[in-house]
Amino acid sequence: MSPKEAAPRPTAGHPPLEGLHEAALYTSDLERAERFWRGLGLPFIARNEGRHVFFRAGDDLLLVFDPSATENSAAGFPPHGARGQGHVALSVADHAMLERWREHLAAAGVPIEAGVEWPSGGRSIYFRDPDGNSIELITRGSWGF
Repeated sequence: MSPKEAAPRPTAGHPPLEGLHEAALYTSDLERAERFWRGLGLPFIARNEGRHVFFRAGDDLLLVFDPSATENSAAGFPPHGARGQGHVALSVADHAMLERWREHLAAAGVPIEAGVEWPSGGRSIYFRDPDGNSIELITRGSWGF
């Protein structure tokens, strides 16, 4: 928020949210991003040549856009985009599933950049996609819920 923009006024509460429906990453090479995410086994949903490629991530969506195609308003969508390294965290059920992912990434030749054990008992591992985005796999409960 820019310094000129006023912060929203506090309210007593807000309507309930169910969670994040989708997360977006940005790439300069959609074909490379598609190969990477398909190679890790994320189910493919849709492609719009030169604009985006979408994948299923559990009950939610991972959207990968080319920012040069989305920074300008088109087809009724507000402009959006990012340049540089982004971050997204994808949840896994438990420590055993995180270990299965660690093995899966190793078999796919994707190096683990870091591993973290959180004070709540949760764990995360981090790796990079071909555009340098930081991808985190995190166990449920790592934030205390």
